[in-house]
Amino acid sequence: MARRIQAFFGNRIRNHVDHQNSLVRGKQSRHTTRSSKRARGVPRNEQLPFVPPEDWHEPRESRANYRIIVQRSGAGHRHVLTPSEIRARLDELPEQFLEPLDVVQLSRMTRKKLSFPCYGMQWGSTIYLYPVEDCLVERFKAPPTPAQLIEARMYGGRWEQEGSGWWKLVWTEKALKDFYLNNILVHELGHLLDDRNSRSVDRERFAEWFAIQYGYRPTRRFFAQQAVIERHHKPPKPR
Repeated sequence: MARRIQAFFGNRIRNHVDHQNSLVRGKQSRHTTRSSKRARGVPRNEQLPFVPPEDWHEPRESRANYRIIVQRSGAGHRHVLTPSEIRARLDELPEQFLEPLDVVQLSRMTRKKLSFPCYGMQWGSTIYLYPVEDCLVERFKAPPTPAQLIEARMYGGRWEQEGSGWWKLVWTEKALKDFYLNNILVHELGHLLDDRNSRSVDRERFAEWFAIQYGYRPTRRFFAQQAVIERHHKPPKPR
């Protein structure tokens, strides 16, 4: 598996998107730093060059507002968020947090991306959000780590073990939107704002803190209130 992922990032994609990346090779500033939110598979070899299967959006020198680009989600997949939901969530953050942001792209799922899927990625001044399976169930060959168990539980995801060593992560519509709005989106924005750290482990640590501080904690009171309202308005069971 690790060998296949090395080939995916080291050779096949570099040839396929050579024309997309030719303008940005050699730039090593925070505007060309890439980070991705918890790849759903084996971590890639960080020593290999990063050539993502994505369109590069050149950072604008003068920006009035960020753009949202919606691509077709791909067969068997669906986008989790709508542009209006993204804008509403980002509007709740301090205005200065959005100054470096140029584009939020709801990207398509392709066969190449399925080889190393992730929920989101930051590259340059763009945040990429990826679709999920139509059935809202993700399947994995390896068991979840303790951190993955905790993270899913925080946002309402449920891990279940299947036969033959397979595991599945089951979401509801509400839980998945919560996960993307208050974790993935804010996490990737944290990567964009991080102009201090260069090591991947430090950048990931900062983005995780940023997502908890500005995504998870401010919204838990709202979800607690919603739970109380739903509980009090739930119709009584028939006797």
